[in-house]
Formats: sequence, C-alpha cells, structure tokens
Amino acid sequence: MEERTAYVKRETKETQIELQINLDGSGNVDIQTGIGFFDHMLSGFARHGLFDLMVKVKGDLEVDCHHTIEDVGIVLGQAILHALGDKKGIRRYGHFILPMDETLTLAALDLSGRPYLKYDAPFTVDRLGEMDTEMIKEFFYAVSYSGAMNLHLKVLEEGNNHHMAEALFKAFGKALDMATMPEPRMMDVWSTKGSL
Repeated sequence: MEERTAYVKRETKETQIELQINLDGSGNVDIQTGIGFFDHMLSGFARHGLFDLMVKVKGDLEVDCHHTIEDVGIVLGQAILHALGDKKGIRRYGHFILPMDETLTLAALDLSGRPYLKYDAPFTVDRLGEMDTEMIKEFFYAVSYSGAMNLHLKVLEEGNNHHMAEALFKAFGKALDMATMPEPRMMDVWSTKGSL
C-alpha cells in the first residue's frame, strides 16, 4: 500500500490552518490550536488512532473558539479523505467502545463517501477549559462531512464531562484506525457499487 499521508492548508479571514496526517504513523503529535483543551483532545485522537498529526492554527480566538474548532474539523476531514486515496483494500468500517473511568462511549463509522453524523453526548457544563462543549458536536460534524464519512458517536454511560469528551475523541481515533486498516483479502474497493 502506498504512503497514506496528506497535507492541507486553509486560509480564511477567520483562521489560518496547516494540518498534516499520516494514517500509518505511530501517534506522534505536534498540535498548536491556541485552545489547550482542544489540543489535548486532538492528541488523544491521534495517539490512540496511531496517526502522526501536525496541526498549526492561528484563529480569531478573540471572538471565541467556534471558527478555530470548526475549521480544524473541516481540514482534518479533507486530509483523511485525501490520505485514503481511492480507498482500495481498506476495511471501510470501524467501531470502538471505549471506557474511561465511569464513562463509556461508542464510535462507529463507515468511510462510505456519504457524510452523516449521529451524535448523542449529554454534557452538563458549557465549557471545558477554553473549549465550548457544544463545539465538540460541531467539530465532528465538520470532520464527517468534509471527510465524507458516516459517523455515529454516543455516550453510553455518563459521568465527568472531561472524561466523556476525551473518550469520544479517543474512540473516534480507534474506530478510524480500524476502518483505514488494510484488508489483505480485499484488493478493490469494498462496495458492490465499485466505488466509495
């Protein structure tokens, strides 16, 4: 299988983003979004998905965290899609149930080319550090749509809000790792249509 990496640069009046991902990495990260808690979440995603991830962002944080987080989601989805290429020989589906202390989360995804997000995470605080908890859904929405994936995220057992957020990001990383893994028995695209 060819090297599965991508570099995406996106500049708007609100954000300037550089992102590089290696789907076959070892979990090395260099993440600077200006939002400490978001950096922590992205690091957990990459580390537990074994993706090498570099993210450099200059965003309009003097306004709020919305544009930075949403735009990183857009760029990450684009990078994943680009790194996957024609999607030949991958498992396509991935799922993971991740416990983190008292919390339990589910992530399931299909790299189908048909974007959709189903999200159920009942946070009870408005913010975690400098990150609005409502932005967690917006981030995953942006990833799922720009990455053309069907993504389901659900908190099965509630608890500490930090634990719930971290478990969602880590479970997503584990599920994405599974879906992008090579399937040696499948030489083509895993679809009856012949394309994803």
